[in-house]
Amino acid sequence: MTELLSIILAAGEGTRMKSATPKVLHPVGGMPIVGHVVRAARDAGSTTIGLVTGPRHQQIRDAVSALHPDVVHFEQTEAKGTAHAASMARELFAGATGYVAVVYGDHPLLRGVNFRAVLDRLDAGLDVAILGFEPRDPTGYGRFITDGDRLLAIREHKDATEAERRIGLCNACILAFRAEVFRDLIDEVGNDNAQGEYYLTDLVSLANAAGKKVGYGVAPENDVMGVNDRSQLARAEALFQQTRREDFMKAGVTLRDPDSVWFSWDTEIGRDVTIFPNVVFGPGVKIADNVEIRAFCDIEDVVIGEGASIGPFARIRGGAELGPNVHLGNFVEVKKSKIGAGTKAGHLSYLGDAEIGEKTNIGAGTITCNYDGVNKDKTVIGSNVFIGSNASLVAPITIGDGAYTASGSVITDDVPADAVAFGRARQENKPGYAPKLREKALAKKAAKGK
Repeated sequence: MTELLSIILAAGEGTRMKSATPKVLHPVGGMPIVGHVVRAARDAGSTTIGLVTGPRHQQIRDAVSALHPDVVHFEQTEAKGTAHAASMARELFAGATGYVAVVYGDHPLLRGVNFRAVLDRLDAGLDVAILGFEPRDPTGYGRFITDGDRLLAIREHKDATEAERRIGLCNACILAFRAEVFRDLIDEVGNDNAQGEYYLTDLVSLANAAGKKVGYGVAPENDVMGVNDRSQLARAEALFQQTRREDFMKAGVTLRDPDSVWFSWDTEIGRDVTIFPNVVFGPGVKIADNVEIRAFCDIEDVVIGEGASIGPFARIRGGAELGPNVHLGNFVEVKKSKIGAGTKAGHLSYLGDAEIGEKTNIGAGTITCNYDGVNKDKTVIGSNVFIGSNASLVAPITIGDGAYTASGSVITDDVPADAVAFGRARQENKPGYAPKLREKALAKKAAKGK
């Protein structure tokens, strides 16, 4: 396979986003926009990836490094245009063999297959191949000036004539070159244009002037849509979700109301899983076969075992691990806990920093009190345990296999296996005293009303 160097350009400020967050860090499907572009470049077979950012973009560099530690970073200290930005990666392309692809970093729906539309043209003998598309509204895009299959030039919208602006075939987001052609021409780009910038697209006319073979490939509009403002970000998210829903349903997942279920870029779901309306999956979710996720659940960073039943109105997060046939019911929250096979928590519970064995029953209103205001501590509950309703388990604490805790208890000490723990005041009845309390309360209310 031919060596491929991909240079991703992400030095723009993205002012139209009206945000303190750099444009390419806004998420689509739970991943920063630029992360999707890096992923597409990697899927296309890139052997090396360089990222060019601006001087105030340490956030971008940090975020990409967290996802892809092997990406090589470069900085464009002055905003002089896309060709100038690409030239910042000279350290990589100076010794490159094979192909160089320069990619804009604000295209979250880009896929590895889109690279093939131009790389295949290079394989077929072209020296330069540019990815194009036919947008419904071409306003603002660079136009392809063509002669049959030959690409003569790319004219930026601001520099185009009225006749050229009527052209429907436009520049997308990938410009691919034989490495030696890119290396020979990149420094010849000038800035004689309306913006006074060094346009990467000028390499097309320069390549033609040098007698090189220049052509183009075409991609679907949705695949190459860029994001410049919040409206386009919302549209990209909608398109991403639509694709994920279709993919999961084709793979054997039942979505009761597909439009109301939201997935992350890395969501993994087995077969014969049923998902009810209004469920949101954040990053890091893996679901085995035959699971049921009922309505209004919010699930992130969790592994869910086969046959489990979750919700409605459950919140699962923070690296939780749920074993096979676990049942978590309405208004149960689980954080950073491991729950064994067949264990049930049906109602109104918080289970944080806990390890729970198999076939244990967690009564309604149970709380693992894991935080003392400074530190988080662990609650360990064995197998076949019965936790009575409205129990507070004050960590650190261990409850042994087969133990019981009485309803309404505050458990502060370890409970041995098979023991029953009571942690509440003894009940005392005072016959006839209720009317006196009511009389006292009514007198207090009447006194306030004066």
